[in-house]
Amino acid sequence: MEPVRLLWDCLNRLAAALALVLLSPVIVAVAAWIRIADGKGVLFVQDRAGRDGVPFRMLKFRSMVHDSVALSATLGISDPFGLVENDPRITRCGRFLRRTSLDELPQLINVVRGQMALVGPRPDVLPQAANYSAEDRRRLEVKPGITGWAQVNGRDDIDWPQRFALDRWYVDHWSPALDLRIIWRTVATLRRDEAPVHVDELNIRRAQEVDVDVRRAA
Repeated sequence: MEPVRLLWDCLNRLAAALALVLLSPVIVAVAAWIRIADGKGVLFVQDRAGRDGVPFRMLKFRSMVHDSVALSATLGISDPFGLVENDPRITRCGRFLRRTSLDELPQLINVVRGQMALVGPRPDVLPQAANYSAEDRRRLEVKPGITGWAQVNGRDDIDWPQRFALDRWYVDHWSPALDLRIIWRTVATLRRDEAPVHVDELNIRRAQEVDVDVRRAA
């Protein structure tokens, strides 16, 4: 790892540790709210693709019902990992937590562990990463982040090809100054309105193509 990136990585981990201490009252309050309003299971833990595609266990505050992936089939949702308009799987607390990004706070632990950075492409679930094109895989050249260039340039209001293009731009233009700019823009937009949902047509199509190939090979 180049010296500047190594130093920046150390500062990321230090900043995340400090943020965990300073935000501990908020973290405890959110955890208590989820426990009281939505029952057991405060955290959502899911395998995601890290740097170079290495899987890691990403932490979030739970914002959906426990069996959200399995429930998607019952509800007729084509992409179990995506959202639909007025998604019934989102809990009472979850809608507020997602809109304010408070559900991402536990990922500070992932940053302290060195699995994520404060800024970087958002980590995808493993089935989505398995279907990446060669261009898409370029987003795996850096650590995934809590926020990213794509998140401050549209977040859920852009489709996946745009998101991949923004992530590639971030990888090619990375610098500490760019990360600080993204963090500033993230903080400035925390109290945003809820973005319209874009159905993830790209990953749905890729998953369907894989299913067809598997059936043909069987």
